[in-house]
Amino acid sequence: MAHVTVTINGRQYQVACDDGQEAHLSRLGKYVDNRVQELVAAVGQAGDARLLVMVSLLLADELSDAYAELESISRKSEGVARLIESEEKVSRTLENIADRIEGIAVGLEQA
Repeated sequence: MAHVTVTINGRQYQVACDDGQEAHLSRLGKYVDNRVQELVAAVGQAGDARLLVMVSLLLADELSDAYAELESISRKSEGVARLIESEEKVSRTLENIADRIEGIAVGLEQA
């Protein structure tokens, strides 16, 4: 188990993570710290607990928006999949019609 020190609002926190996840966890810590600093710039120092609650709510809002966008993309991709399936059915039908026309043409040539 690895440990990473992240600094949020000037305070250092020792956080455990799986081996190999250190860089990812450091990036997440920097992201949270950046959001805290943005909030501090907007509302001032409001205490660590209050700032972290506010940032948590902001991040939860971002996550909610991302899930909504993902759901929208998923619905659109389902529509595209249905369209592709319909196009494949049309293609097979056209191939069958072409085969039948060829069969009729061969029959007419032999008659």
